[in-house]
Amino acid sequence: MSVAPASPVVLGDRFARELPEMAVPWRAEEAPDPRLVALDEDLAADLGLDPGWLRSPDGVRLLTGTAVPAGATPVAQAYAGHQFGGFSPRLGDGRALLLGELTDRGGRLRDLHLKGSGRTPFARGGDGLAALGPMLREHLVSSAVHALGIPTARSLAVVATGRTVRREEPLPGAVLARVASSHLRVGSFQYARATGDLDLLRRLAEHATSRHHPEAASAENPHLALLQAVARAQARLVARWMLVGFVHGVMNTDNTTISGETIDYGPCAFLDAYDPATVYSSIDHGGRYAYGNQPAVAQWNLARLAEALLPLLHEDEEQAVALAQDALGDFRHEYQAAWTAGAAAKLGLPGTPGEVVRPLAEELLTLLQADRVDLTSSFRALAAAARGDAGPLHRHFLDAAALDDWLGRWRALGPDADAMDRVNPVYVPRNHLVEEALAAATDGDLAPFEQLLDVVRAPFVERPGLERYAAPAPPDFGAYRTFCGT
Repeated sequence: MSVAPASPVVLGDRFARELPEMAVPWRAEEAPDPRLVALDEDLAADLGLDPGWLRSPDGVRLLTGTAVPAGATPVAQAYAGHQFGGFSPRLGDGRALLLGELTDRGGRLRDLHLKGSGRTPFARGGDGLAALGPMLREHLVSSAVHALGIPTARSLAVVATGRTVRREEPLPGAVLARVASSHLRVGSFQYARATGDLDLLRRLAEHATSRHHPEAASAENPHLALLQAVARAQARLVARWMLVGFVHGVMNTDNTTISGETIDYGPCAFLDAYDPATVYSSIDHGGRYAYGNQPAVAQWNLARLAEALLPLLHEDEEQAVALAQDALGDFRHEYQAAWTAGAAAKLGLPGTPGEVVRPLAEELLTLLQADRVDLTSSFRALAAAARGDAGPLHRHFLDAAALDDWLGRWRALGPDADAMDRVNPVYVPRNHLVEEALAAATDGDLAPFEQLLDVVRAPFVERPGLERYAAPAPPDFGAYRTFCGT
């Protein structure tokens, strides 16, 4: 690693300074022939970075971690985690580096973090590298999730390294540069607790509170307030996933953020036909992280955070457990409130009592599941039905009588079609189009990827000529499986 000459980028090292026990100084591997493939210029500007400089050789070297500003301290972060229910006390950034922190134009602290930058002491048996396709998937899907208004880590850039990565077949290698409010996870607290170092656990809690939930610091029990704040943030996040049909695919505790942002776009996808049992991840053999299980898994993960925080919640363990259980109980109420409010917006019924909205929305989802109806297309077509044209919606359903009965009761409530168009997307990253774009990009043709990226960045505005991007998967697309990229 070298120092970038005259770098205009200033990177802080707050995490490394405040929590050195969880930060291993490390260097990115050299990229033989780095080439910028994708850059989010709007995000760069928001971070106070010059997109033109990022496209320069020095900028590209920063984005691969091979040249960093003077004073920066790249580190591999330590964390633990439950992976598919099994606990690993030492996971950490096996193929990633935290380059440091940036202050954006709004004064907010943001992590600049790499994925695919080479092996670290946490790599275990992995090669520390990443292939171009999975990194472009993260760039694409995180851009779409951001455009949908869902809190998320964002991809700043993807750089092809010029290195071949060995998976099932040789693939072009790449590094992803991503930005998040932080990369603190439930697994971070599990790691601190597993060390038995109560001072480390306390400092981690104070660090997380300061960065993400500063209001908790003034509470009577700041650590309990932190747990409650994280539970609220995760409840709202997962409710938003459910409302748009997003399937994370790998909701391990090390992928559950303290900030309430979506992180780690490995085996992720958006629903086609509505079915709560949908699993897209090739490694989720038991369906633990199926679409319909996501709220329960989030609460389970938060229970692991509560366990880690117990020594800070109260000196008496029984009282600490009681406090934690109350906080976890609040998750269910917060999730239900967030989901109900979102469902009301999707149905064009903001302000309608929840006891009216919930059963109506759940009945519609039952109809969708029975006829294997596409989630995104059907909710978008509801606006036309609100305007008096139910034809587009009927084309999705087999049971016309059941649909008409539901429509009659819904229309009687006076849905606002224009409001519906503002929250029900026309475009999401359709799985068949994602695969088409990534396959072409891996073969050197970026045009399909760039077109799809442009489409999903404006998901609510219907545009002529883009009909194929709004259409469900063709019948011959078959069962879809995604892979984590490692």
